[in-house]
Amino acid sequence: MAYLKAISGSNAGNQWEVREPRCVLGRHPDCDIPVDQLDASRHHAQIVAVGSDYFLEDLHSRNGTWLNRDRLTKRRQLSDGDSIRISEMILEFHRGPARSPKKAAPSVRVEDRQAPADVSAAVPCEKSANRDVDRSLALIQAELTALLEIAHALRKSLSLDELLPLVLECVFKIFPAADRGFIVLRAEDGTPIPRWIKIREGNDSQEARLSSAIVERVLDSQQAVLSADAAGDFRFKASESLGALPIRSVMCAPLIDAGGCSMGVLQIDTVDERSQFRENDLHVFAAVATQAAIAFDHARLHEKSLRQREIERDLELADQIQRGFLPAAPPQIAGYRFFDFYRPASYVGGDYYNYAMLPDGRLAIVVADVVGHGLGAAMLTAKFAAEVRCHLLTAASPACAVAGLNRSLAEAIGDGHFITLLLVVLDPTSGCVTVVNAGHPAAILCASGGAAEEIGGKKAGFPLGVFDAAEYEPFIYELPPGGLIVAYTDGITEAMNAQREVYGAERLCRQLQASCGDPVQFGRNIVDDIRRFVGIHPQLDDMCLVCFGRE
Repeated sequence: MAYLKAISGSNAGNQWEVREPRCVLGRHPDCDIPVDQLDASRHHAQIVAVGSDYFLEDLHSRNGTWLNRDRLTKRRQLSDGDSIRISEMILEFHRGPARSPKKAAPSVRVEDRQAPADVSAAVPCEKSANRDVDRSLALIQAELTALLEIAHALRKSLSLDELLPLVLECVFKIFPAADRGFIVLRAEDGTPIPRWIKIREGNDSQEARLSSAIVERVLDSQQAVLSADAAGDFRFKASESLGALPIRSVMCAPLIDAGGCSMGVLQIDTVDERSQFRENDLHVFAAVATQAAIAFDHARLHEKSLRQREIERDLELADQIQRGFLPAAPPQIAGYRFFDFYRPASYVGGDYYNYAMLPDGRLAIVVADVVGHGLGAAMLTAKFAAEVRCHLLTAASPACAVAGLNRSLAEAIGDGHFITLLLVVLDPTSGCVTVVNAGHPAAILCASGGAAEEIGGKKAGFPLGVFDAAEYEPFIYELPPGGLIVAYTDGITEAMNAQREVYGAERLCRQLQASCGDPVQFGRNIVDDIRRFVGIHPQLDDMCLVCFGRE
């Protein structure tokens, strides 16, 4: 048998028997031992009896459970006389039957260096029972007022810059003794930054300096702190900046977001030694900080959502602009049929394809892939699209066009960037095809009823932008009636499924050999087959496919 005795808190002097095999401590009415603390969790901690031993464990509470001087991180065995702290309530664990409680004489509780409590106590004064009741009612009213004020501020605005002064206005109404108030929020890198400061009008001291000692302690421990004399508080003795500040009494509470992380602190202080904050004030202040944290968290999420929407609108516009560089429809040439497919991995991509009619009646088909994908690749694709048509229309041959395009891009493309290119020039009259490859996956040629084979890939030249003096060699083939030519980017063959298997060029060739010679039907079959193969796995790279065939 064992029992717990309350040493401090609203239940000081009470004692409870530890129920076996499991005894739960917390704010919820069904708990075996009540913990009447605002910052305690509903089911905060528990004591488990195993044989003749007792073990204490925290039930994933927000503010933690302390055994003697250590915060619990795992189940710990209890010994007779151990001190258990939940918020500012301290309990002593004892083995054996509960002792008859003795009437406690009025006492003064002063925190010293060995005291395990995180909150300094104010010195209680003698009051009548009626005054205690009156003060309790006043505290309840103040707390409700605080919560309603903050909730009203939340309804009024979802802008963080508007909420910050509103919250401090509410705090100053609730705590008329406060001379200064601070709201400190963590930046993206975790650095605590003062976001709003309020100094009461008429205060002779207009200093707005803030001690990092208190802020860091509250951020790390996620425990509200009350100090009657901050400059003399042993917990902050090491802080030289605090000793230089004219602070007499201070309250600082953590602002905890929905994920349980400290996003900042709310602090008020007074420079008048006659206006000290009390323990009961800390209850109300902690409730205000909790409600303020909810408001700030909502505001931050709202602002993040607005920024995200702006980015999405910009990306949608970029997608529209980029698609404007692509052909609106395949070309219409007698005796030939064309199919093309393009799908970026994100809003904008780095794949590109186009058709260009040359002055001599031939058709140039361009398929390119800018290294990477996303906004950077899209910007480089835009420059490439502007350059490629000019070189195709002015160069003496397809190989010269690619070499000239390479020299132009080599000056503009930075280190680590390049573009792979496949240029196919079709003479519709003869069916002659000229292929120039600049580091791109080889095109695939399949005669009607024959085997699929790669063309123009064995002696592919450097990707564009890698070596400014690169030369490129053309390869000439004849496209027979019923034959197909397929050009693609590596997003097609490297498409991956949930089992991390890639689609592969071999499967692409099998689909091509099984086609009926109609490039449109073949293209649709390939797109459907890739979708079935990938399934629910996310698309990792841009996809582009162009195929054409001779009737």
